[in-house]
Formats: sequence, structure tokens, C-alpha cells
Amino acid sequence: MIRCENLSKSFRRARVLDGIDLDIALGERIALIGSNGAGKTTLIRCLLGEYVHDGTVTIDGRSPRTERTTVLGNIGFVPQLPPPLKMPVGQLIEFSAALSGADPRQIDALAGRLGLAVDGIRSRPFIKLSGGMKQKLLIAIALGRNARLLIMDEPAANLDPEARKIFFDLLAERQQSATMIISSHRIDEVAALVNRVIEMDMGKVVLDDKVADDVSLSGRFACRLVSRRVDAALAKALGRWQFTADDSGLVWTGQVAGPDRLRFIGMISRYVALIGDLSLSEVGAGETAQ
Repeated sequence: MIRCENLSKSFRRARVLDGIDLDIALGERIALIGSNGAGKTTLIRCLLGEYVHDGTVTIDGRSPRTERTTVLGNIGFVPQLPPPLKMPVGQLIEFSAALSGADPRQIDALAGRLGLAVDGIRSRPFIKLSGGMKQKLLIAIALGRNARLLIMDEPAANLDPEARKIFFDLLAERQQSATMIISSHRIDEVAALVNRVIEMDMGKVVLDDKVADDVSLSGRFACRLVSRRVDAALAKALGRWQFTADDSGLVWTGQVAGPDRLRFIGMISRYVALIGDLSLSEVGAGETAQ
């Protein structure tokens, strides 16, 4: 689906991409990782046809630079930083849908699944939304295009845990019909979402490897946590993950999205001195923690 051959890009005298060779097939879920300045964003911009470059880039056999309108019609893009658009939300949805021939009602529905009620903010300028609301809307617009290629830069960074669960479900619905490139500077943030890791450093690909794909994007883990004592900070943290406590306030139960389990463990490790017992077990649809 995507082919890069000897892709190189320089800004003045700085070599930002240095001879990139890549083949990415339909259905692959790629973690594009590397530190700031590694070349990730420049590679993405080349895939979007924004830069003149040396070497070749093709998506479904077409050049994103010379056939940009056609290529972009099949790409859903979620940027790391939301654009400072003053356009009202309703107008943005209509405009984005018209560009790709999508149904704006589908974008509304996807936003609703993520917890964003579009009807209440349709006349509000996009720039006036909160960070989480902007992210949900941009994800809904990208997924609403039914694109064969999804390019996402830190897509879940501003989402609450419940919205992240829904986001992973939405990706699971598309994993057979779309290629996904998820850019991040931290592998632990995206490891459970992908089946291939591409690491960049100083404009080169330094690692390209398949990874275990043993947990479904829509998988769930039932969690039971026993606290040694009632603690307000721990209760607040677990509340953000939609956990509930028993009458004693010591036993907490809830569910964690499979791709978010490492993120959850990282959060809960801050309270390790308070935790008397912790269990996580993968469950099927409809099951709950006991």
C-alpha cells in the first residue's frame, strides 16, 4: 500500500530524512517511534504530500505530491496539535465530509460514541473547544472518512480512559480494512495497538520489526484492586478510570481496555504502597470484574 524508496529530505543544510526505504501493507498497524527530531513528522508530511523531496513515495501506486487530492481522499489524519481553526464545529464537519465524500452524520455518530455531543457545540468555534473535545472531533472526522490509510500523531493523548476504550473499539472495527500509522515518542503508549514497530533516529530507520499481536484492540481486562486504607488521591485516580468501590471503600473493581493496560499499571504504580492486592484478567464481551 505504501512504498518509500530512498526517500530523503533536507531543510537548508540539515538532512532530516536520509534514504528511507519502507513497504507497508494494507492492514498493518505501525508504531512510528523516535525522539523529537528523529524525522517522524517529516516522514508523515511527505506521506501527506506536503513536501518536495528526493526519492519516491507512493500510496496505492499514486504520488501524494503530484496526485494529492486523490491520495488525501483516502487518508484520515489526526495531528498531534489541533489546528487553530475559528470555523464553527458544524461547518468544519460539513467541510471535511465534502472533501472526501463522507456522510457528515457518520462523523456526528462517531463523535457521539467518543462522548462528544455535536448538537450542543455545532455553532461553537473549533478553537474554543477543550483539548479533549478537539481530539474527539478530529478522530471522528478522520474515521468518518472510511479511509484506507489512517495516520495518527499521539491520537489518544488528550482522551480520558473511557474515551480511549471507545477509540480502541473504533480502531478494531477498521483493522482489517485500513492501514494505521501511529506516531509517538514513547513505545509504551502505543505498543499494545500495533503489530509492527518502526523506529527512527537522525532521519534513518534504525529498527523495523514485527511485534506480538496477542490482545485485541477491543479486548478488556477485568481489574480488582484492594487498598490497605481509604485514600482520597487513589480514589480520585481510580474514579477517572470509571472504577467503583464497595461499601468499605477498600475494594475497587472496573475494566481496563486491553491496549491501555500498561498505561493503567503505570498510573497505579504511583500508589504501590497503598495496594494490598491487584488482579487483571482478560474477559470476553459482557463480562465484568468479580
